[in-house]
Amino acid sequence: MAGDKNEQTGVNYGDLDPFKIAAQQAGGSTTDNLERYFGYHEVAESVGESAYIWYEGGKYQAMVTEGLGTKNLVADAMREVTGKTYYDAIAQDTVAGIVNDLIVVGAMPKVVTAHMSVAESEWFNDTQRMHDLVDGWATACNLAGAKWGGGETPQLKQILQPGVIELSGSAIGEINPPERLTVSSKLQAGDHIIYLPSSGIHANGLTDARAIVDNLPEGYSTRLNDGSTYGESLLTPTPIYVDAVRSLFHAGVDVHYMANITGHGWRKLMRADRELTYVMAFTPECPPPVFDFIQEHSGKSDEQMYGTFNMGLGFAIFVSDEHLAGSLKVLQSGGWAARLGGHVEEGTRRVIIEPKNIIFETDSLNIRS
Repeated sequence: MAGDKNEQTGVNYGDLDPFKIAAQQAGGSTTDNLERYFGYHEVAESVGESAYIWYEGGKYQAMVTEGLGTKNLVADAMREVTGKTYYDAIAQDTVAGIVNDLIVVGAMPKVVTAHMSVAESEWFNDTQRMHDLVDGWATACNLAGAKWGGGETPQLKQILQPGVIELSGSAIGEINPPERLTVSSKLQAGDHIIYLPSSGIHANGLTDARAIVDNLPEGYSTRLNDGSTYGESLLTPTPIYVDAVRSLFHAGVDVHYMANITGHGWRKLMRADRELTYVMAFTPECPPPVFDFIQEHSGKSDEQMYGTFNMGLGFAIFVSDEHLAGSLKVLQSGGWAARLGGHVEEGTRRVIIEPKNIIFETDSLNIRS
């Protein structure tokens, strides 16, 4: 099993995950505050999922908060090379991180808000960069079918680095009809795992990806096997998977579970609070070349790569045998390169990646109380 910290550069989930569990436990002491409102109650099963769910006025509502991470540092570096800001793509990455987490519980995004923090307000004086960020955020919200409902732009001197922006945000969505509620209890042994491909690295593992640049003679301008530069490959925007999930619901598919493959890599396939084994019989024959490049220049093992990056698997959808063929047809007819990736078995909670002979045991993903 790959260690929590990869090559002393990436996110140390061994430090972060205990905090997440402590926060969930402390949050339990506030549940009564929600239930003071008539007709409101928490969906306790959603605690520890990608989005939090509560029942309100006859409907399930969901909310999520998510941040971009350090991908914009690549955009800033690449601007010096190409003159482009890339902040339209960076905006999509941020919105995608938010709404792709929201939809896993069956919620369609209604409102997205933005949190854009800077050390100095002068960051926004760069007109081209500012407009690319604003236009990209609005475009991404339209792709998600959500209203951009405003946000906050705090100036945080001595906390943030001058010249850099921190991007994050929140979204609220609705699970309607309530039968679309998608939580761990719906998963069953025998379910199939449908694979939606990633477009590249998305927004996770960027600290690791940036760490190898100093050892590349041409830096971010280094060419990959497909002819693209390393920097622009990293900046390929994250797909927004909302329409894929919406199309399944409109087709009447009973989705049992979903996973947005972000931090923790393929370990996220076992996010559900269930003692089940997730067997992946398929890995992309041609994952985006950026992953081979990172592995070659970082010296990471296959375990470390699959435990950190999406490795070509962007989003996973779990359905019963009855709905497998129909789901694939709906997704593929909508332009999604969906295919069968694996299945769920009775057994201890773990992920088995058969083509790579990798097993991630239950203790490698401790994000639930």
